[in-house]
Amino acid sequence: MSTDIWAWVHDVHGDLVDSGQHRLATALAEIAGHAVEGRNDRLDAMYPEAVASARALGLPWVEVFLRHWRLQNLLNKRHQGEAAMAEAVSLLEFAHREETASCPQSVCAVQDFTICHANIDGPGYVTERLAVLEETLERVEPARACFDCLSREYADTLEDDGRAEEALVHLDRAQSRIKAAGQQVSLSFGHSRASALYRLGRYQDALAAYDAAELAQVSARHKPDDDDRRKLAVGRAVMLAALGRTELALEQLPSAEEAERYPDIRHRWATAVESLTAAGAYSNDAGLGARLAHWVGYLDTAGSHRPCLDLLLIAGRLAVRRGARTVALTLAATGERKLTRLRRTDGVAEQVAAVRAEAEALPVPPLPVPAGELLDWLAGHEVPTEHAADLLAAAHAEATAEPAAGPTAGAPSDGREAAASATDLVLNLAGALGGLGHTAAAAELLWAALEQDHEHEHLVHMLAGVLIEAGDGEGVKRLADRLMPGSPADAHWTRARWAAAEGRWAEVGEHCAALLAEDPSRINPRRLAAAAATRLGDHATAQRLYQELLEHALLAEGTPPDEQYRTVQQPDLWHLITAATANRDWAAVRSVGARLGIEFESGSGPVDEEWQLVTVRATRTNGSTAELPAVRTGPATARILPVLGEELPLNHRDTVVFAPALLNEPPAEGESGEGWRPAFELLTLLDPAGYTTYWLDGGWPGSAAWDALRDALGEAGYGLWAYSNGEYTITDPADQDGALPGVYAALGVPPTASAIEADALLTRLTAAWEHPLSWLDLAATAGADVARHQGIVDRYGL
Repeated sequence: MSTDIWAWVHDVHGDLVDSGQHRLATALAEIAGHAVEGRNDRLDAMYPEAVASARALGLPWVEVFLRHWRLQNLLNKRHQGEAAMAEAVSLLEFAHREETASCPQSVCAVQDFTICHANIDGPGYVTERLAVLEETLERVEPARACFDCLSREYADTLEDDGRAEEALVHLDRAQSRIKAAGQQVSLSFGHSRASALYRLGRYQDALAAYDAAELAQVSARHKPDDDDRRKLAVGRAVMLAALGRTELALEQLPSAEEAERYPDIRHRWATAVESLTAAGAYSNDAGLGARLAHWVGYLDTAGSHRPCLDLLLIAGRLAVRRGARTVALTLAATGERKLTRLRRTDGVAEQVAAVRAEAEALPVPPLPVPAGELLDWLAGHEVPTEHAADLLAAAHAEATAEPAAGPTAGAPSDGREAAASATDLVLNLAGALGGLGHTAAAAELLWAALEQDHEHEHLVHMLAGVLIEAGDGEGVKRLADRLMPGSPADAHWTRARWAAAEGRWAEVGEHCAALLAEDPSRINPRRLAAAAATRLGDHATAQRLYQELLEHALLAEGTPPDEQYRTVQQPDLWHLITAATANRDWAAVRSVGARLGIEFESGSGPVDEEWQLVTVRATRTNGSTAELPAVRTGPATARILPVLGEELPLNHRDTVVFAPALLNEPPAEGESGEGWRPAFELLTLLDPAGYTTYWLDGGWPGSAAWDALRDALGEAGYGLWAYSNGEYTITDPADQDGALPGVYAALGVPPTASAIEADALLTRLTAAWEHPLSWLDLAATAGADVARHQGIVDRYGL
C-alpha cells in the first residue's frame, strides 16, 4: 500500500475542519511536530482529548496516527522502555486489525515496537527485532517514508549485535532503493550512517556523513529545524572529541541545560563529555556527576535498562577519575542491578565489574574524628559533597561493624545510642547521595535503616521525600501501607505529598482532611489542602483553609527555628489574598493587604486600580503557553490587553485572577529593568468583558493611519491588536510577482455594539486607505457584502 501519509493527513484535516471538528483537526496537524520537537507539555495536553475524539467519531486511522506519534515521543524523546511497552504492544495489535491494516501509518507501529525493545535491551532482542523488521520491509515500497525509518531501525539493530559493517552495507542498499524510487533519504539516515562509522572507529568519515546529510537537506530546500540542529551538533561533538579536536568539539557541544531539556541527546552529550574530560577540556566535577546520576535515575524509572546501563558506565568511569569512591560504588551497584534486567550481558557485565574494581581500589578516606562525632565535625567544616559522602560512608561502615571482643575507645556504651548514631549517619549519607542525584540508592539506605530503627522521627519523612523525588510510586505505597496501622498521620501525609506530586488534587484534599480531623492545629496539611483546593478551582475552600491557618499558627516570636513553619509566612498571606479575590471578598483582600503593607486608593468595595504592566501566562487549548500583556488592577488581578482568538478562554479587557508566585526573575541590582514585566500564572477569570473577536487582514496603511484607526476604535470602546510583524507581506495586485507590507490583526467588538455597527465603523474609518482590509467573518455576521471582502482576499492573496 503506497498511500502518502502526509497527503492523507491533509485530506483528513480538511474533512475534520469541514465537519466542525476543529480541535481534532488541530491535533492531527500539530501532534507530529510536537512529538519530534520534544514539545512534551503541548503533546500531553492535546493527546487525551484528541484520541478520545477519534474513538468517539469512529476514526480508527486517526487513532493509529495519534497513538503512533505519541509513542514516537515517549520512545525517542523521553527514552521510555518498559514504561511504554504496554502501549507499544497495544498499538501493534490495534494497527493490524481489519479496520486499520490499510492505514498508511499502521506499519509504523512495528517501528515503535522494535524501538521499545531496543530501549529495554537492544542487543538482547536482536533476533526478534530483525525478524519483524525483515517481514515488514518486504511489504513496504522504497518510495514510502516508512521504508527509510524501518531501514534505519534495521541498521541500528545490526549495530546492537556488533555488526556495524553490515549496518553500513544495509544502509547503502536501502539508500540505493530509495533513490531509485525517486525519493531522497532523510537527515536521520545520515545519523544512522555516522553511528555505524563511529562504532568502526571511522570518526572522520562519520563527520563527513553528517556534512553530506545536512548538505543534501539544504539543497532540497529542507531547512534543518531546532531538533536537527541539536542532533547534528551533539553528533559532531562526539566525533570531534574522539579525534582530539577539543576546541571544535566544545563549539559544537550543546549546553548542559539543553541536554537536560532533551533526553534524546543525553547519551551522545555524555559520550562527548567523557572524551573532553579525559583531554582536560571539560570539568569533571561533582556537578557533572550529579547531572549524569539524575539522567541515569530517569532511565532507570522509565525501564530503559540498556541506555541506563550505557550512561551509568560513563558516569561510573568519570566518578572513578575524580576519586568519588562512594558515588562510583553506588553506580556500580546500580549497574549490577540493571544487569539482572538484561537478556544479554556480554561486554557490559565486564565493564560494570571494572567500575566496581576501580572504585574499590580508591582509598577510603580516614575519619578526622571518631564516627560518632563526624556529623558535628561536618557541620563546622565546608566539605565538598562527594567527599562528605565518602566520609559518611566510612563512618557508617565503622558504626555498623561487628563489635570487637571489648569496648573500643569512643564507642557508645548504650546499644540504643549506637543505633541512633548509625541512623543519623544513614540519614546524612542518604541526603548526600540524594543531593548528588542518586535517589534510588538513598531510598535503599533509608529502607534498610527503617528495618533497624522504627521510631526515628526524621527517617520516615526523609524516606517519603526521597521516594517522591525519585517518582517511585510503588515505594510510596509500600511505605504508606506500612505506616497506616501504627502511624496513620504519617501515612496520610505521605500519600498526600505523592498525590500532589502527581497532580491528583482531590486525593490531596482527602488525605489532608483526615490529618486535620485528627489534629486541627496542623499547619502544613492546611497549606497543602488549600493549594489543592486552588488547583481544583474551589477558592471558597482555599480561603477558609488559609484563614484557619492564620488562626492556628504560632507566634513568630518565641517559636523555635525548627518549628518556624508553624508560623504565618508571607506566601500564606498572598495566597489568602488570591483566594479572597477569586471569591470577591474585598474586605478580606483589604484586611490581609494591610498586613502586607499594601495601600489602596479606596477603603471599601472592589479593588480596581491601575498599578503596572504585567505578563499573565495562560495555557492555550493546544497546550502551549501564551504570555499576555495586562494591566495589574490589584494585588492579584489584571486586565487583559490583547484581543484574543478561540485558542484561549479570555479576551480583551477581561479581568483575571493570577497566582501570587513570580514566574520570572527580576533584574539584578544594578541591571536595567527597562522592558521587564513581572509574570504571573493565570488562575481564573473574574470578570469577563464580553468582547467578540473578528480578524482583519490586508495591506499595511502606515504607522500614522494605523495609530489613527486604533485610537478611533479605542474611543468607541473597541479593541485592536496587530499580530503580524514587519515580515508579513501580501500580493501586490499591480504586480503579481511583487509584495506589499501587510497587517493581520484582531478586532475586539464590545458587547454594547453589534456586528452591523462594527462593520459600518470599520468601513468608514478605512475608506480612504489605498489598500483595503478584509474582515470576511465580520461581514458575514453583519449581513454585509461578503463578495467585496472575498474579492480582497483573492486580489491580495490573503
